[in-house]
Amino acid sequence: MSNLQTLIETAWNDRALLTHWETKKAIREVVGLLDAGELRVAEPMPDGSWKTHEWIKKAVLLYFPIQEMHTIEVGPYEYHDKIPLKTGYAQKGVRVVPPAVARYGAFIERGAILMPSYVNIGAWVGSGTMVDTWATVGSCAQIGRNVHLAGGVGIGGVLEPPQASPTIIEDECFIGSRCIVVEGVHVEREAVLGANVVLTQSTHIIDVTGSEPKILKGRVPARSVVIPGSYTREYPAGSYQVACALIIGQRQESTDKKVSLNDALRDFQVAG
Repeated sequence: MSNLQTLIETAWNDRALLTHWETKKAIREVVGLLDAGELRVAEPMPDGSWKTHEWIKKAVLLYFPIQEMHTIEVGPYEYHDKIPLKTGYAQKGVRVVPPAVARYGAFIERGAILMPSYVNIGAWVGSGTMVDTWATVGSCAQIGRNVHLAGGVGIGGVLEPPQASPTIIEDECFIGSRCIVVEGVHVEREAVLGANVVLTQSTHIIDVTGSEPKILKGRVPARSVVIPGSYTREYPAGSYQVACALIIGQRQESTDKKVSLNDALRDFQVAG
C-alpha cells in the first residue's frame, strides 16, 4: 500500500508520469480497491473522529485523465463516459432498482438498497442503507449503515482540494426528502434531518433547545432532530431572512432504530 501511495503522490506532482504504464496500473489498482471496499477515502477513528486519506482522493482525480471515453450499453440505455458502471450486484448482495446507477470505484456494502438513484466514484454506502428515489451520493461521500436517504436527497461530493473532508453521514441517520448536505458537512450518528434542510459549511446550525441559542457550523451532533429555519440578517439594503437549520430536540436512544425514528418524527412534528 505504501508503494501505491508513493506512486500516486509522485504522479500528482508530475503529471508527465500519467503516460507511464506503472503509474496507470497504480491508479487503477487504487480505484479497484475502492470499488471492492478495501480502501476508503475517509474512515472513522476509535476516538470518533474521521481521517481523510488525501492520496486516495488524488488517485481518483488522476483516474479521469488516464481513462478514454467509451460507449456503455445497458439494455435500452446508452451512456458515453470515461468511468465504467459498477457491476455484479447479485454476487455483492445489493438490491438495485432500475434505473439506479453507481459508478465503478464506489463501494456499496452487502444489504444496501439503491432505488432509482446515483452513486458517484469514491463513495462508500453501508449495509442496510436505502438510497431512495432520485437521491444522489456525490464523489467520495461516506454514508453509514442503516441510513435512509429519502427521495431527492442531495449528498454533495468533495474531490478538490484533496485535503478537504468528504461529506459524512454516520450510521442510523434519517435524511428527509429534498435535503441537501454538501461541502464536507458531517452529520453524526442517529441524527434526523427533516425535509428540505440545507447544510453547507457556512450554514448556521442553531441549537434552540436551551435558554440561549448555540450556533454550530459544518457538523450536526449525534441524535439531533433538525428542521429548516431562518434568521434575520442586516444588509446595507435592509433586513432579510437567511436560511439556517434548527436543532429542536434529541432523538432518544433505542435498540429499535425504526421505532426511535418514527417517535422523533412524530414527537417533533418533523416532515420526512
